[in-house]
Amino acid sequence: MVALAVAMLVVTTEMSVAAVALPSMGAELDVGPSATAWVLLAYTLPMAAIAIPVGRWVDRADVRLAFVVAMAGVGLGSVLTAVAPAFWVLLVGRVVQGVAASLVLAGYMPVVVAAVAPEQRGRAVGYVMTIMTIGGMAGAPLGGVVAGAFGWRSVFLMKLPLLVVVLWLVFRSLRGDGRGLPAPDRALWLEAALLGGAITALLLAFEDLPWLVAVGVALAVGWARLPASRPVVGLVRQRSLGLPVLALLLVAGLGGLTFLLVPYFVSDVLGGSPEDVGVALLVFVAGVGALAAVAGNLADRYGPWLVAVVGTAVTVVGLLALLPPVGSLFDLSWRLAVVGVGQGLFNAAISTLIMSVTPEGRAGAAGGISATARMLGATVGPAVAALAAGWGGNGAGGFRVGVAVLAAVVVAGGAALVAGRTR
Repeated sequence: MVALAVAMLVVTTEMSVAAVALPSMGAELDVGPSATAWVLLAYTLPMAAIAIPVGRWVDRADVRLAFVVAMAGVGLGSVLTAVAPAFWVLLVGRVVQGVAASLVLAGYMPVVVAAVAPEQRGRAVGYVMTIMTIGGMAGAPLGGVVAGAFGWRSVFLMKLPLLVVVLWLVFRSLRGDGRGLPAPDRALWLEAALLGGAITALLLAFEDLPWLVAVGVALAVGWARLPASRPVVGLVRQRSLGLPVLALLLVAGLGGLTFLLVPYFVSDVLGGSPEDVGVALLVFVAGVGALAAVAGNLADRYGPWLVAVVGTAVTVVGLLALLPPVGSLFDLSWRLAVVGVGQGLFNAAISTLIMSVTPEGRAGAAGGISATARMLGATVGPAVAALAAGWGGNGAGGFRVGVAVLAAVVVAGGAALVAGRTR
């Protein structure tokens, strides 16, 4: 679980760590801010686009070997990015990183299933999320220090010692099953092309390219007609799994609060500095980290469904607390802490719940579905929040309208969770 937690930490903090290096990267490689945004997109798009096909492949592979390949891919992509002589080479390295990261995100459920007894999986997921959250707090500041001292290229190399530790821990603690690494067949490549293209088009549609929605829908329909897609479609159609995944997608839209509404509110309404934005978000993340391990223990004791529902309810209470006038950074921070507590309860429990209802031998596919749902929600959430804030006239009014819309989305996620309850 320590190895898995460190691996998840590496791939989930890659966005924030890379973001601190964008200005100096653009200056050295002579590209503008709009082009450097593709440094982030080249990483996130593969993560979301191919997570489901990769998860299906993981179900047929030796879980230890698949995890080793994923870590090696992250390391290879990091080195290629760090030594890139031109911007296009850097983007290739980021794509390699994203593909390897999708293998980690899709493979974490099979690792937990293989290594942990069913009655302790909530606790295991809680520990993983605690380590991820605490490490994530230090990721961006550490990246800034490293970039300032050694240059932006060093930001992509500083994770290599962690990768070595992960590989050593995996070989020491995780047992292989002898299945090897099967070569992806033609059907899997076609599935990856159609589904990956559909998700990529839908995500890029939120980057001021709305016409790509039609392209994404057409590709998704084509994928759904493939014989190879039937196992995944069958999983999602099961009420006990499909509705929790829908709840995950909707609640992940809360990224619109932390990535957009809070930064603009602190700077434009409270007149705060970037450091004040960091303090407010740090309080939120601290709430998530403080409750993750507790949530895992509660999920093992009382069942993950109940803990996930309670987490959703606490999240809604925190969002509603943001609707009255907020006059200071302290007022904002304690309310964000409540939202963070709710998210800490929800995130650990929903992953445990999805694992508990996944049929044997399908954990990789379920992990890919979960990763895709979370990424889609995190991408759509800020776009929805921005649109809602525009309706409210921006400023304090726009902040309240945006929060109210996100609260309604989370309530819808809670309703899906309640509807998907199993005995």
